[in-house]
Amino acid sequence: MAQIKIYGTACFIRQYRSAISDAIHSSIVNALAYPQDKRAHRFFPLEPEDFIYPSGRSDRYLIIEISMFEGRTTATKKKLIYMLFDSLLEKVGITANDVEITITETPKHNWGIRGKTGDELELNYKVEL
Repeated sequence: MAQIKIYGTACFIRQYRSAISDAIHSSIVNALAYPQDKRAHRFFPLEPEDFIYPSGRSDRYLIIEISMFEGRTTATKKKLIYMLFDSLLEKVGITANDVEITITETPKHNWGIRGKTGDELELNYKVEL
């Protein structure tokens, strides 16, 4: 399971939400061998006064937080991060300087999904990659 939060300026996110979501989703599907029909993205458009970020970033600056089951290798997580940088540049024109990514992993039993805990679910994909 992967849940993704995307933070950015309201003007930019509203204009490019679909393209950003597609870039993120294609990276998740490819790097994590994730099913195409699984997409859980939440956008947090922030007004400029509510989004203070480091100098040297543009109004396209995004923070992407990924919560997922633990079990992927370091190599798989690095592959995902680099795919995100590449896909966001290619599909949306966001440079790596304007993207910060955090991956947080938790045990499956810490998730509640469709009336079960994550360790009780039958998944149609592998977590141990």
